[in-house]
Formats: sequence, structure tokens, C-alpha cells
Amino acid sequence: MKFSRSAALAGLLILLAAALTYWAITQAPPVGMPARSQVGQGADTLATAARWLALGALAWVVAPRRSLTGWIVLAMLVGIELGHDAPAVALNLKVLSDAFLRLVKTIIAPLVFATLVVGIAGHANLKQVGRMGLKALVYFEVVTTFALFIGLAAINFTKAGVGIKHTAIAEKADALAVAAPQTVADIILHIFPENIAKSVAEGQVLQVVVFAIIFAIGLALTPEKPRRVMLAFCESLSEVMFKFTNVVMYFAPLGVGGAMAYTVAKLGFGPLLNAFQLLLTLYGALIGFVLLVLLPVALLMRIPLRRFVAAVAEPVSIAFATTSSEAALPRAMEAMESIGVPRRIVAFVMPTGYSFNLDGTTLYLSLAAVFVAQAAGVHLSFGDQMLLVFTLMLTSKGVAGVPRASLVILLATLPSFNLPAWPVFIILGIDALMDMARTAVNVLGNCLASAVVARWEGEFIDNYEAPTELLAPEPAGPAGH
Repeated sequence: MKFSRSAALAGLLILLAAALTYWAITQAPPVGMPARSQVGQGADTLATAARWLALGALAWVVAPRRSLTGWIVLAMLVGIELGHDAPAVALNLKVLSDAFLRLVKTIIAPLVFATLVVGIAGHANLKQVGRMGLKALVYFEVVTTFALFIGLAAINFTKAGVGIKHTAIAEKADALAVAAPQTVADIILHIFPENIAKSVAEGQVLQVVVFAIIFAIGLALTPEKPRRVMLAFCESLSEVMFKFTNVVMYFAPLGVGGAMAYTVAKLGFGPLLNAFQLLLTLYGALIGFVLLVLLPVALLMRIPLRRFVAAVAEPVSIAFATTSSEAALPRAMEAMESIGVPRRIVAFVMPTGYSFNLDGTTLYLSLAAVFVAQAAGVHLSFGDQMLLVFTLMLTSKGVAGVPRASLVILLATLPSFNLPAWPVFIILGIDALMDMARTAVNVLGNCLASAVVARWEGEFIDNYEAPTELLAPEPAGPAGH
């Protein structure tokens, strides 16, 4: 009850602050007119006090919940307000976002290497997984490719990142414009590592990916005993890096708050409008992906739509609410069994899909990377965007299931294309809202994948009647994403 009253009070204060802010804006003199009157100055002071009071009430609501997403949203709002009210102070807070960015960058190489090796070498024995494994991987690659291209088409259509002014970035863009263009040979050579330690130090994630893939293939070809030892090491390393990421993400509110304070103080409110446009672009692109790709696939493979939608409603809702694919996995597997997908297919396709078939995340990555280029004023040719898609397709296979994984992937990819990191913090400010939709689409895509593979294998049971225990509701686990 205490929380409910606090939430109601916070909501009322936010509405009051919004109303007073709107009133203060209406008191602003027209362009070219003298400074504000005493009434206008009083309105500004009152609106500012109301906004800080609303933020205090929101902090009172968020504190007992221990929700990282809640703290990130609160830090974003505090940063925006601080950047508006005290720009001189806010400009000095960039160090917080820079420190957070450095911590995130330390995650990338070991995490990508370990998870890719486990993902490939752990499933490399096609004699065990047989026809089903090959079909599943082909399906994953085709569908995620569609997702990436839909993301590219959406962001090139809306141009959500265009119009953000940043003098320093404009100068960098000019420098890039006069730089010598890369030849095809340069681009190809850049993919392959010359020295893996150098690639890790320079943040060349594509080279790390290539090294990890070749290493995983070599590991898969070694005898069982040494392969098992190295595979266990990589599994342990990936688990440690997952926990490392969890620890680093506790600093995310400080990084986001500092970044938003600096952005508003330096650039004003323009980037926030671009962020909102990006949010609408993502939701529109994800809806388009579901209607233009997943729905035709379901119809083509004769998946019973009504039963399928009824079965996935709960796991997709869990994923949307918790922003955690893992929280929805147990219920999603049971839901697919309940509509006639054999357990052995569900047990292989669903977990594998969490590494190779993150449709929502891959769509988001292509969209977000081009947004960063647009915000920085860096023009990417069609060829550059194709290479960007290829890079994202590879890196997105390596860090599935990591909290804020898309942030890690995006930051890992940017240096290879001479793109700055600062626009990522504009995205991170609304990442919680974006994460809900892309996680829900991830779960939906993996549920459909298991049904499609079952149909391909001729094992989908059309008139399957699930036992009552499969249909019984199960309490949702805590978020682990």
C-alpha cells in the first residue's frame, strides 16, 4: 500500500510539473522581444521546483524496488533536468559516461570469443544434431538477415538520427570525408586478424569474431578429451563475463545520467526528439517484421495461427514485461510442446535460437548503428551498410542473453566503421522501452522457429492435445536479462 500511495503521489507531481512547465513555456516572449517578465521568471522558477519535486517522488518510488531499469530511467530524467538547469555542472559529468563506456569495452573481446566458441564447438557435431540442426541454422540465418535489412530500410526511411548538431563530431566527419577511401582489398584484409592481442587491444571485434570462429572449428575437430577441457574453460569464461557484465551494469544509471546531462547541456533538447523518433521507428520496424516475415512464414509452413498465438501470448508477455528472454524460456518451451512440437525439437531449437535467432535484437542493431552514423554526420554508402550488416550479423551471435547485450554489440561494432560512441548514450536513455519490444520479438521468433523445424521434420502434431500439466500456469521467474 505504501508503494501504491507513493506511486500515485509521484504520478500527480509529474502531471503537475508537466502542467507548470507548459505554462512556463507559454510565458516565453516571442523571438526578438525583450527578456521575460517577472511573471515569466516566476513561472520558470515554479516549474523547475515542481520538476525536482517530481523527480524526488519518483526516486522514492524506485528505491525500494531495486530495479536497474527504474534507476536508469530515473538517472536519465535527472540528467536531462540537470543539463537544463545547471549546464556548467552537467558538462563535467561526461566523465561518468566515459568511465562506464570503458568498463563496457573491457567486456567485449573475452565475451565474444568465449560465447562464439561455445556456440559453435558445442553444437558442431552434426552427426548428433543431424538434419534438424542444419535446417535450424539455415532458418535462423535467413530470418535474421531479413530482420537486419528491415532495420536498415526503416532507419534510412525515417532518418531519425539526422539533425543532431555537434561541432566536434562535425569536425571528425569532415576529417573522415577527406581521408583516403579504403579499397576492396583493404576491407577484406581488415576482416582477418594479424595479431589477436592487437585486435583485442584496438577493439577490432570483427577480427576477434573471425579468430573465434576458426578457433571453434579447430576445437570441434580435436579429440573428445582435449575438446571437452577447452570447451569447459570457454563455458566458464562466458559465465564469468556474464557476471562481470551484471556488475558493470550497476554503473549504468551513473553513465546514462552523466551522458544525458552532458548531451542536454551541450546540444539542448534536439537529441531527445531524435531518440523518440528512433523509438517509433523501432516499434514500426518490429511490427513490420512480424507482419512481413514471421506471419508469411507461419502461413507457408501451415502453423495453426490461432493455437500458436494463444500459446505464445504468455511467454511473449513475460518477455515484454521483464525485458528478459531467459525469464520466458521455460514457459515458451512448454507452450510449444502444448501445440504439438516434440520435446526433443523444442529442447534443441529454442536454446540454440537464443544464440543464433534473436530477430528483435538483430533488427535493432542495424537500425541503431545507422542512427549513430546519422547522428554523427557520417555518411555510410550502401556498401558500408552491407559490411555493417555482415559485422552485426556475426557479432550478434556471440553475446546472446547478456544483460543489455545490444549495447555491448553496438559499442563493439562502431570503432570498425570510425563511428563515435556518444550517440549510443542517446539510445541508452530510451533503451528500456526499446528492450521490451525487441525481447518480445526475440521470444516470438524462437517459438515460431521450433514450430517451423518440427514441420520441416514432419513431426509437428496438428491435432495434439496437451496434458493438463503442460497447460497449467507457471509463476514467472525474476528477470535475468
